[in-house]
Amino acid sequence: MTPSRPDTDQAPAPMNGAESVVRSLHAAGVDVCFANPGTSEMQFVDALDRTGLMRCVLGLFEGVATGAADGYARMASRPAVTLLHLAPGLANAGANMHNARKAKAPMVNIVGDHAIRHRGYDAPLSADVEGAAAPFSDWVRTATSAGSFATDAMEALGAAMSRPNRVATLIAPADIGWDSGGRMAPPPPPPAFAPMEAEALERAAAMLGPDCVMLVGGSVLETPEAVARLQGIAAQTGATLLAPTSNRRFERGAGRAPINRVPYPITMALETLAPFRRAVLIETVPPVAFFAYPGKPSLLLPEGCETLTLAGRDGDGPAAAAALAERLDAAPLVAASERPAPPPAGPITAPALAAAVAHVLPEGAIVVDESISGGRNLWGSTQGAAPHSWISLAGGAIGDGIPLALGAAIACPDRPVLALQADGSAMYTIQGLWSQAREGCNVTTVILANRTYEILKNELFAVGANPGRSALDMLDLDRPHLDFVSLARGMGVPGRRVEDVAELCHVVQAALAEPGPYLVEAVM
Repeated sequence: MTPSRPDTDQAPAPMNGAESVVRSLHAAGVDVCFANPGTSEMQFVDALDRTGLMRCVLGLFEGVATGAADGYARMASRPAVTLLHLAPGLANAGANMHNARKAKAPMVNIVGDHAIRHRGYDAPLSADVEGAAAPFSDWVRTATSAGSFATDAMEALGAAMSRPNRVATLIAPADIGWDSGGRMAPPPPPPAFAPMEAEALERAAAMLGPDCVMLVGGSVLETPEAVARLQGIAAQTGATLLAPTSNRRFERGAGRAPINRVPYPITMALETLAPFRRAVLIETVPPVAFFAYPGKPSLLLPEGCETLTLAGRDGDGPAAAAALAERLDAAPLVAASERPAPPPAGPITAPALAAAVAHVLPEGAIVVDESISGGRNLWGSTQGAAPHSWISLAGGAIGDGIPLALGAAIACPDRPVLALQADGSAMYTIQGLWSQAREGCNVTTVILANRTYEILKNELFAVGANPGRSALDMLDLDRPHLDFVSLARGMGVPGRRVEDVAELCHVVQAALAEPGPYLVEAVM
């Protein structure tokens, strides 16, 4: 007979350090672990197994684990925990820790390290774990005793859930995890918002007009009522409402107020922001170009533009929007919309793809956007689609899309996930398809197979280059072409290649209606 597992947080004595951390995290509301463990984490594997308190999801690459934790946090509004192996494993995880940090998504990483007594011998996997964690974390600590290990974990959780949300990394020497004497620690206190100043509210109200842009991010974009209030303010005052280029999450679609983003290409961004002499910021900062370009500025707002922060990233943006609407007596504004029509049969171009997605998207879907250049028409075309959530690459480190979709599906198992994935960046974390299959995630992945790093070709021209064959060979995905249907099938995900947009509509619509993962390779 299989012994029953405890269904409460009451731990038997004695308890080791790893078990005290698992039980304390669970008691504080963390119940999912995305893991790629190694030898130094076996005490955590054992504690997770014995307690049965968390859902454990294996990623075959560390970047899948951290990318999935990012997607989970964005949709669940609370962190998962990751379990990673030493400095080399943490280095593999770093790109998607970076993306989560830029998205202001909460994340707690537990990274195993050599036992304290083993550190002095320069074993093959020895390295500076804290040094590896620092560039991709807002909070880093190394545990020092089994008795205080859970307290360290609760401080990591508190840092992750602070305003704004952060990435916290707790380094766990192996002996601290296996030593007895572990004690549970209480959950961290809930975070507090920074207060909004009455003077700032009056200044914001006075600044609004046709030469003013309201730039809003963070939780505002996750709150349809806040965006509707701000669109009402914009309509009443003549101001313009925009979101940053990259964001944690949007709630959008039919019946919700639309909002445009600052464009990614620097020339378009400068043109968009050129008319404004004033800017009111809510849960964001003044926009900056992704890269430096010859003859172009780094700051995107015009020189001399007056800026005011009504609510910082540590503030309550929806409350600030409500206060400003009340101050101006502005009514919420929601534009009327109709379900987009299906595109006619023909090749899969960027506009046709966008029309297809807008038509087939079901209500309550979660869109994961790492479409890069192939999805350049998606945003505008889907404003009137069925109500949906939208999450996308936030830190520019490509390879987040497939793991984001995995995490979103774990967080919201009753909602279909549509992942719009560029072909080049898909190869960074393609292993995430295996985890989707293993977990039975309802994710439909559409690979935009233009068979090139198209965005990098644009960047090459933007710096004034005149590329030849050698340059283009570093940007084209040919000789041979990638076969994504076969790659997916090898990891347990069925799939199909399509070249006609009408067929794409039919295949994606059917896949979204069925449980489990599916991949569509859309040849563009």
